[in-house]
Amino acid sequence: MSSSALDPLIHDWNPRPPTPRYPLKLNDETLRDGLQSPSVFNPSIPEKLELLHYMEDLGLYSAAIGLPAAGPHAFEDVLAICQELARHKMKLYPYCAARTHPNDIKPIIEIQQRSGIKVQAALFIFSSPIRQFAEDWTVDRMLKVSEEAIEFAHKNEVPVMYVTEDTTRSRPETLERLYGMAIDHDVERLCISDTVGHATPPGAEAVVRFVRGLVEKSGKNIGVDWHGHRDRDLGVANTIAAHLAGADRVHGSMLGIGERVGNTPVDMLMVNFKLMGLFDRDLTRLPEYARRVAQYCRVPLPDNYPVLGKDAFRTQTGVHADAIVKAYRRGDALLANRIYSGVPADEFGLEQIIEVGPMSGKSNVRFWLEHRGITVSDALVDRIFEAAKQSDHILSDDEMHAIIRSMS
Repeated sequence: MSSSALDPLIHDWNPRPPTPRYPLKLNDETLRDGLQSPSVFNPSIPEKLELLHYMEDLGLYSAAIGLPAAGPHAFEDVLAICQELARHKMKLYPYCAARTHPNDIKPIIEIQQRSGIKVQAALFIFSSPIRQFAEDWTVDRMLKVSEEAIEFAHKNEVPVMYVTEDTTRSRPETLERLYGMAIDHDVERLCISDTVGHATPPGAEAVVRFVRGLVEKSGKNIGVDWHGHRDRDLGVANTIAAHLAGADRVHGSMLGIGERVGNTPVDMLMVNFKLMGLFDRDLTRLPEYARRVAQYCRVPLPDNYPVLGKDAFRTQTGVHADAIVKAYRRGDALLANRIYSGVPADEFGLEQIIEVGPMSGKSNVRFWLEHRGITVSDALVDRIFEAAKQSDHILSDDEMHAIIRSMS
């Protein structure tokens, strides 16, 4: 069965998304904001370089690669990453976070010179009234230090993305002044930050339209970024809304690692944008990338994590398994991967897995045996089925093989 043949079998109530006005660029924050999680471990340089190649292979546009002013170790890691990008002529566009201060920009200048590639400086400053109050800063002071930092970066041929922290809780008149100054100074990009995960999808849409309007009014070719967090678990929904509203580059980290409860998961952005027809890339290596991040950063990959968790395409339920088995018996893997799944496993290098447990039917047992080339008999099926019904868990491979041996 072809993909088009499934059209009459699946009625889609989801409205067709509007065509975005700007092509999608995905940015990976795993090696910068992702590592700010208090629970993660900082990968070694070889491990970071391996993760970098996954980003490239998966078709990501850019990557945040660190804050080199944080210290000698951070500087050496960022330099090694940039040298790897240069050595392999990778398309991935790197950027480094930096405060709006020359001391944070100087390491980026040195890294550019030593690696021979452009490294964007993400110059950030807080913008919300609550942060201004806590820091006792005026908008005029924020404007002054921002302008000086942008001019210093440009004088040293460092491209700039101007980042306002806590944008989604900032006053429009403040954003207009800050972003207006950055636009006047011809920065490459403006970044809207949902720093504390405050936004809802309508709010994300509203602030992006506001900022995009400032850029369009200027007539300049300046990109707009969206950087989201998931404190209210709205990261993916907010990011989709932001892109459709005019943010052409959107950020996320693998497995959603990052400050507090984390960033928007870039893996789920890849999945959803692919299913929406907006990210046409081969994502069969995505599960492997997720496992490497979990291993190197020492973070759990929950069994029930969407698409990438081990239970995402795994069932023991008799009714569900029976439908999947029937599809496989028709020789139709395309149907089998969609009949009980809103996400087609095959598009991500995965497959449906049928287990045997207390909720299973005999079709589960037969399929399990056939799938492994084991001779099926009614007596063996009955024995395994009886053991499964008496169990409080899915039977492991060892338990299944022990039953098989006992029948031989």
